[in-house]
Amino acid sequence: MQFVKESFFRAPVEALFAFYEQPEAFATLHPPWENVEIVEGPRSLAVGTRVVLRASVLGPFRVTLEAEHVAYRKNECFEDVMRRGPFPHWHHRHIFTAVPTGSVLRDEVDYTLPFGPLGRLLTPLVEPRLQRMFDYRHTITRMAVERLG
Repeated sequence: MQFVKESFFRAPVEALFAFYEQPEAFATLHPPWENVEIVEGPRSLAVGTRVVLRASVLGPFRVTLEAEHVAYRKNECFEDVMRRGPFPHWHHRHIFTAVPTGSVLRDEVDYTLPFGPLGRLLTPLVEPRLQRMFDYRHTITRMAVERLG
């Protein structure tokens, strides 16, 4: 499955990318309604950087998620993959594009739901949650970069 969120920002691509490179950006981008504990935050966006989270997935059930950055091109993109967590496959690409009047951020997430074919029954729970989370992330990003850019 794939989830995509794309937004235009009235700021140069360098400012947009720089926001994501700030050490505090990762924590800032987590929606307050998501019960997430950052066990180990990213030190950078560099390839090999790991992030460890504890999160509530469904109700009181908590899981450990571990992601690793697998690609980085300054002012263009960075990518992470889930090494441990509830999704058998999760590959998140953050793509940054300069346009004449600002920049575009495109988040692409390729993922596989757990439980094989039965996992498709979770789609009505997962898709709206992803949409809400990435809407929030892009709103926070907009407030930061358009104020600074």
